[in-house]
Amino acid sequence: MHSSVDHFIAGRRRPGTSGEHFSVTAPSTGEVLATGILAGPQDVDEAVAAARAAFPAWSRTTPAERSEALTRWADRVQARSEEFAAVESRMCGKPIRLTRGFDVPGTIDNIRFFAGAARHLEGHASAEYSGDHTSSIRREPLGVIGSVAPWNYPLQMAAWKLLPAVAAGNTVVLKPSELTPLTSLMFARAAQEAGIPDGVINIVTGTGPVAGQALVAHPDIAMVSFTGSTAVGRQIAAQAAGAVKRVHLELGGKAPFVVFDDADLEAAARGAVAGSLINAGQDCTAATRAYVQRPLYDRFVRRVTALMDEVRLGPVDDPATDMGSLISATQRDRVASMVDAARAAGATVIRGGRAPGGGLDRGAHYEPTLITGAAQDSAIVQQEVFGPVLVCLPFDTDDDAVRLANDTPYGLAASAWTTDVFRAGRASREIQAGCVWINDHIPIVSEMPHGGYKASGYGKDMSLYSLAEYTNVKHVMSENTGAAHKPWHDVIFTSR
Repeated sequence: MHSSVDHFIAGRRRPGTSGEHFSVTAPSTGEVLATGILAGPQDVDEAVAAARAAFPAWSRTTPAERSEALTRWADRVQARSEEFAAVESRMCGKPIRLTRGFDVPGTIDNIRFFAGAARHLEGHASAEYSGDHTSSIRREPLGVIGSVAPWNYPLQMAAWKLLPAVAAGNTVVLKPSELTPLTSLMFARAAQEAGIPDGVINIVTGTGPVAGQALVAHPDIAMVSFTGSTAVGRQIAAQAAGAVKRVHLELGGKAPFVVFDDADLEAAARGAVAGSLINAGQDCTAATRAYVQRPLYDRFVRRVTALMDEVRLGPVDDPATDMGSLISATQRDRVASMVDAARAAGATVIRGGRAPGGGLDRGAHYEPTLITGAAQDSAIVQQEVFGPVLVCLPFDTDDDAVRLANDTPYGLAASAWTTDVFRAGRASREIQAGCVWINDHIPIVSEMPHGGYKASGYGKDMSLYSLAEYTNVKHVMSENTGAAHKPWHDVIFTSR
């Protein structure tokens, strides 16, 4: 039996007003989990009004008060961690092992980090830089933040959007994907239970063209924070520019996975399989392009193929399942079409390249897929697939490795595999990405920033850098002498 999806506005659950009904469906089975009415412009208006009304009081709370509220919030989520994991798993088609071991504990750690970060806003020391004035820096919240989150990690993305904004004293209207709103609503209710005032956090579930557009365009939104495709990110940036709104964009990725000939082959092969198949490849930082130096290339392809053969697809509630489904049949078909196009263009599908049969055919599953022989300028190499697909290409020189790694529009993440400290140093300096891992791929920590270069966007999630994104910097300059005539007045007045 399915439940009802309401919106969360000013601390109250309420249905949408668009009149358009929608369903939240478990992509691994096709089961309907919940139904509701999508948010329309009226719902967005009411959510923004609630956030605006809550802002004066919340922005005046002390950092210690906000920190204590976030600590209680973390405790509430931790107490219900198994429920969060189960709902996230079914709603997204993720294996329960992934949500228990990554999504939920990572979210709890994020809350606890920002509980501490709320008390550590940074700025220059107050001092008499001019000699006659004391200068100090204030960091002040922006106002109402309009956030749009994607469907691949709905709980963690809700956390990445809400936590730094709220910790800095802002209020938020969050629009999760209409495919995956359930844990975002649970997350907001846990914040309410923790004592965060009504209106500080509001959730409206709607489509991008309707609710998302209304949120981005709303005159009372001070900043737009968006995670999603580069194409939509460009539209948001262009629209926000007209109103001179601050914009935070975490967009697509096409992460290179560079394996030098001195690398530990087993470590690199395991890293490639894990890094390309996590969340069924629906991860902007997933390993998608493995560039392997020729002396290791053939052995690397054979070992990756063998390891992919061991990956178990199955029911998401089975702890033995390694990889779940894609988010929808539409996404599965998109991945399949890109693989088919690569095959038609002359690439070789070494492993996978199809939807599995048997009991998995009810869901949006796709087999772990390894492709070789693709051209560097082909779509499968250049464009984001967002599925369990790894393309493997050889390279000859270290210069080739860096050149090929940088040869896409994206720059979100990358990794380099080597036992040579100088090669590792060069890769970390010259690969154009917001994160470069050395001898690993995927791990993140709350203390370090996440964000991209080039078409992967700008702005940072997590870390103190993220907290700064949600503040205005104000310079306060106080004259200390009390004199009516200031020395700089001589540029206006002569000796008078």
